[in-house]
Amino acid sequence: MIHGCRAIKRADCFHSKGHRNPCRSSSNPYMILFGAVEIAFSQIPDFDQIWWLSIVAAAMSFTYATIGLSLGIAQTVANGGFRGSLTGVSVAAGVSPAQKVWRSLQAFGDISFAYSYAYILIEIQDTIRAPPPSEAAVMKRATMVSVATTTFFYMMCGCLGYAAFGAAAPDNLLTGFGFYEPFWLLDVANAAIVVHLVGAYQVFVQPLFAFVEARAAARWPGSRFLAREVRVGPFALSVFRLTWRTAFVCLTTVAAMLLPFFGDVVGLLGAISFWPLTVYFPVEMYIKQHGVRRWSTRWVCLQTLSAACFLVSVAGAVGSTAGVVGAVKLHRPFSGY
Repeated sequence: MIHGCRAIKRADCFHSKGHRNPCRSSSNPYMILFGAVEIAFSQIPDFDQIWWLSIVAAAMSFTYATIGLSLGIAQTVANGGFRGSLTGVSVAAGVSPAQKVWRSLQAFGDISFAYSYAYILIEIQDTIRAPPPSEAAVMKRATMVSVATTTFFYMMCGCLGYAAFGAAAPDNLLTGFGFYEPFWLLDVANAAIVVHLVGAYQVFVQPLFAFVEARAAARWPGSRFLAREVRVGPFALSVFRLTWRTAFVCLTTVAAMLLPFFGDVVGLLGAISFWPLTVYFPVEMYIKQHGVRRWSTRWVCLQTLSAACFLVSVAGAVGSTAGVVGAVKLHRPFSGY
């Protein structure tokens, strides 16, 4: 959301003052606004009650990905051909060999984050109505369609963004300002990013909310604080939910203001969570559920897949850590730049 809001302001600034104007602005006000919005949405009690927000977020994701893809195609056609090369950014283009290695490894972390969704699958499955068809069949089809769609759009946006700009391609085609015009279309895309991230935050954080609150209820079953509610207009709000969820959102907002380099942190989080949650545990559960014999062909293939994804996670974590360290040296805490 923060980058989307800043990008809208910068796009309008570039349009009115020219592309050479730095158009700098602090991200802190947008982070505070994001936190305030998420405090309100975080009071939605359960995951199944945010289905509408998830649909809106998915529609917004489709919107800005389509715009980015279209602009990449248009820019490539305007260039008269592809820029860049199969070997990527040249070391001679102001990038040292070490930087190229770290950035390549960090890309694994960014890709891993895009597929680190496994831990919310159970929460999603709980919202599916009873069969027919079965929840497992619905989830299998939904997973195949969503992964295929996500892979298509991300691969096309990445490849066409590089084809359009080559070594000058920004980290994010829309907020990194590879494109400047038409500015109104960029505003639409960045507004879609803002709405998408508001919904995405809730989709990922609601399972954590549910886990903490279930553990608290089991630990203190007779607590009056946990049971107490206050009425705000037509809504009955749990005092415990209001207190701890607000504190959590405030903490994440402060962390975002302290570490305002989104890409590096996302890559690190993605690398850390990808292998254990998306690969290792699902593979081990499949082996246990289907009784796959140790050292059978299927067992060896599954373990090889798990080991390969583990190496991807390690590579992504190493590259993203180097990126975070480098970004820390260039940023001042709470500076918003």
